[in-house]
Amino acid sequence: MAHTRIGDLLKNGTVGTLISLQGWVRTKREGKGVGFLEVNDGSCLASIQVVVDLESLGDALRQVATGAAVQVAGCLVTSQGKGQRVEVQAQTLTLVGPADAETYPLQKKRHSFEFLREIAHLRPRTNSFGAVFRVRNACAMAIHEFFQERGFLWVHTPLITTSDCEGAGERFQVTSLNLTQPGLPSTLDFAADFFGRPAYLTVSGQLEAEIMALAFTNVYTFGPTFRAENSNTSRHLAEFWMVEPEMAFCDLEGDADLAEAFLKHIFRAVLERCPEDMAFFQERISDRVLANAQTIIEQPFARITYTEAIAILEQSDRSFAFPVQWGMDLQSEHERFLAEVHFQRPVVVMDYPAGIKAFYMRLNDGDDPQRQTVRAMDILAPGIGEIVGGSQREERLEILEQRLESVGLHPADYWWYLDLRRFGSVPHAGFGLGFERLVQFMTGMGNIRDVIPFPRYPQNAEF
Repeated sequence: MAHTRIGDLLKNGTVGTLISLQGWVRTKREGKGVGFLEVNDGSCLASIQVVVDLESLGDALRQVATGAAVQVAGCLVTSQGKGQRVEVQAQTLTLVGPADAETYPLQKKRHSFEFLREIAHLRPRTNSFGAVFRVRNACAMAIHEFFQERGFLWVHTPLITTSDCEGAGERFQVTSLNLTQPGLPSTLDFAADFFGRPAYLTVSGQLEAEIMALAFTNVYTFGPTFRAENSNTSRHLAEFWMVEPEMAFCDLEGDADLAEAFLKHIFRAVLERCPEDMAFFQERISDRVLANAQTIIEQPFARITYTEAIAILEQSDRSFAFPVQWGMDLQSEHERFLAEVHFQRPVVVMDYPAGIKAFYMRLNDGDDPQRQTVRAMDILAPGIGEIVGGSQREERLEILEQRLESVGLHPADYWWYLDLRRFGSVPHAGFGLGFERLVQFMTGMGNIRDVIPFPRYPQNAEF
């Protein structure tokens, strides 16, 4: 008999049919003449109740403990308890993988997320993390659908690179040199290294995505990126996934249009495909989860310039921890005030000061030299602040060379990037979205380390 997923049994199973299922035991209890198992296989939030006759299957039941893997065959019957349509009347019960109930760390009680982070190899079996990773999966599928339906090409950009897209220097170095050998010189000879020069784990696939966009028009990347930022906040990871579309023949307004449509599509898809999990987050994690999702889906995003944003903040009666002045990088408290208090919906902030943005962003024409701005945009959302960052790229060779030099980068190191401006340069734009930030916002989870299966952060690379 073929095995049926528990989610399908609970939703579509026909009473009176013979079924077979496999899964892990959440709870076990015994009553007068019968035993009860709650079995879950990860296909949905709910477990299914298996009723075991002690006279015929008592010996088999005694071998089973919480955490064990089992296989059950039996008849699907109408549930006698509340909260579930059907249950299984077991005819056979097979122990597939035993578990020691005394040492199994997941007991029937609420565990702190900090504790569960220490047992990341078992936390996917809990309700919270089962829901997180089903939503994460639905998000990933919706991302691919959005771009594929619009004719975008999915490109795989390198994980090892010699360039620094963001210019911040917070990169993990990759080397084949033996750094533990005695007498190691203070200055390493990278000519003898594997790549013949310093190499790093990528912080972004954007520069390479630009290469592909200037051949295929519309492309996107979706893969892991790395930041060696020594940060222990609830919003930072050392290894995380990024979504980065890049569009040729596109300006900043077109970039913002696509980003808004993108977010609406992702949230709509997850609400449709994971209603049970999203209801769980609404009830157990944050009572703003569904309202935030509906705001993203239903409300048109406001659009203002950075200069207008500063004026709004200066004129507000709010006392900010970081004083507001033109030229500063907006802090989370400023972003959330704009999105949650002033506009009460997502807002796109455009045209940021050049001094706080990356070298590749297009300089605006006709600016006051004292207030030079670039064609950059951030999307700020209620409940989280910045969720998307993007820009129109600088397509003019001479200006791009000047920008590289102004931030201390050597144009010769970016010869191939400059070549894109020599041979068929066109206006182009793109944005980046941190995948874990999206899942964190969508689920209401308080710490970004709890929306990725195996978080990497300072002093932690377990599992």
